Amino acid sequence: MATDSAMFASSRRRQSPSLEAFLSPVNLSDVPLLQTLSSISSEILSCFSNARFSFQRRNTRSLIRKVQVFAVLLQHLAPESSLDPTAVLCFKELYLLLHHSKFLLRYCAHSSKLWLLLQSPSLSSFFHDLSKDYSTLLDVLLPAESLCLNDDVREQVQLLHMQHYVDDNSDETLRNKLYSFLDEFENGSVPNSEELRFFFFEKLAIKDPTSYREEIEFLEEQIKSHGCDLDPTRSVINGFIDITRYVMFLLFKIEDGNEIKKQRKRLISEEIENTFTTTLPKDFICSISLNLMNDPVIISTGQTYDRSSIARWIHQEGRSTCPKTGQKLVDLSFVPNLALRHLTTLWCQVTGLSHDSPKESLPKVFQTRASTEANKATLSILVQNLAHGSELAAGEIRVLTRTVTETRTLIVEAGAIPYLLRLLKSENATAQENAVASIFNLSIDEANRSLIMKEHDCLEPIMSVLVSGLTMRAKEIAAATLYTLSSVHDYKKAIANADGCIEALALVLRNGTVRGKKDAVYALHSLWLHPDNCSLMVKRGGVSALVGALGEEAVAEKVAWVLGVMATESLGAESIGREETVVTGLMELMRCGRPRGKEKAIATLLQLCTAGGAVVTEKVVKTPALAVLTRKLLLTGTDRAKRKAVSLSKVCKGCDQKTQR
Repeated sequence: MATDSAMFASSRRRQSPSLEAFLSPVNLSDVPLLQTLSSISSEILSCFSNARFSFQRRNTRSLIRKVQVFAVLLQHLAPESSLDPTAVLCFKELYLLLHHSKFLLRYCAHSSKLWLLLQSPSLSSFFHDLSKDYSTLLDVLLPAESLCLNDDVREQVQLLHMQHYVDDNSDETLRNKLYSFLDEFENGSVPNSEELRFFFFEKLAIKDPTSYREEIEFLEEQIKSHGCDLDPTRSVINGFIDITRYVMFLLFKIEDGNEIKKQRKRLISEEIENTFTTTLPKDFICSISLNLMNDPVIISTGQTYDRSSIARWIHQEGRSTCPKTGQKLVDLSFVPNLALRHLTTLWCQVTGLSHDSPKESLPKVFQTRASTEANKATLSILVQNLAHGSELAAGEIRVLTRTVTETRTLIVEAGAIPYLLRLLKSENATAQENAVASIFNLSIDEANRSLIMKEHDCLEPIMSVLVSGLTMRAKEIAAATLYTLSSVHDYKKAIANADGCIEALALVLRNGTVRGKKDAVYALHSLWLHPDNCSLMVKRGGVSALVGALGEEAVAEKVAWVLGVMATESLGAESIGREETVVTGLMELMRCGRPRGKEKAIATLLQLCTAGGAVVTEKVVKTPALAVLTRKLLLTGTDRAKRKAVSLSKVCKGCDQKTQR
């Protein structure tokens, strides 16, 4: 349906596709053309004659009736008829009209109800234009003598020709009512709950939570897919999304929406597993970098590339042509290829490969007062449920804080933090994970960090999840939460001194997933930056855990950088230098890492020699193959790596001279 919506939007902007585009695969000799028309009309009737249309009912019925009459006409044309040139042109035009009819009927049958209501004026205009095109066609076709129609068929066609397009105002009435709810929220008041129930439940027949979620997802997809080219605007659509979400929670008990999504994802993953082999599909590969696309985007020529690669091609290398087709780019903007990104992410999950796909959330949309007020009303319901011990409410708050970032401040203002902290002690693994993820999402906003830390004894439940959480994922999110909270300097010492904090972060670094290891590295680095925490980090195993992580390919570069920062302090350099594997780990990164990784490794080795004293320096200098790897970096490394290699060579030379004396 996202494709249909995109086509509909583009068809508003451009003229209809050319006749050649539609007819290119069809033999245009008379008999195959008539057979093709008969086949298309039969297909339309079989698909849509019994379909239930929520909106544009009069227009869809009228259009289906037109197709029925033309189907009868086509059946009564003898296959061997010799059509005159005028009739042939008319039937070619009919081919286009039938395709337009099929598309429009499919669009009305499968789009979301709210979207169809919002698009009512445009859709009515489409039906009106299509009706005029059919009338014009009949003006030319009916006088054609080569048709040889019998009286009954000719009478049906003439009756069809005499019909006039009549606007159906019922949809517009509903559309105005929907906008009236938006206006009420915009004016700072919450619409009457009974009126909302009657409109959504009775008039729109959206009668279960799953249907509400599908409506919301459909509208969100329009915002993601269409960018700024939307009517109504993204802000207005966003307001209707927020109102629909409020009505869902107003009318129904909170359900486990995350579980529903997981089931869908599981089914899609199974389908991918059955469809693709473990070989990387070529459509997932960026033709510039020849690597898996992490963030696929579409450029103006219609080709898809990884965002970083095409951005470098255009902005850094100054090119203005498509890498694949050579066409000049008329527009240098990018459109996210969400469908392909979703497929690559799922394929990586199925095959077990890591994938640094950007987090999916709505593009930044200006928040109207209507959106804010609707979100406040929604959060009031959710926080009330939290206060009464609802574990499912935490899942909904987790989703909102991740996808609708503007709600983070509102959630804190609604008083959700103490209830979320209480849920961290839950024996339900899902509830615990949702609660800690919600707190983490809230802590992303700098203003919320002090509000979280001001809650009485807030660190204790977060630490309990980090140390003994019910799942590794919950522990990892707790580590990420401590990292964001510790970004405020005043909180670093309290966090580091919490019982078991550094030891638990070290365990996540050793045993967690790639994402969890990264969060643990960031958290340990953040805690080190407070001078009172350095000795604690050494004593409680934080330094040892970081050195051990040099052997983890996914985090080795980050760890090397962190160790380099820590080595600027003599305590850090000496404690790192005492670790048996640190030099070999950094050397391995110099040997096999990426250019930036090699640069960080040699910079850290140099820093260890500079601040670690004679013992550490001797340990580094006496390592076999150091000279070889240093010379290699002098030739092939980055500019910074070359400078560090020169400095390290001087250190080695100085040590050799001292030894000879």
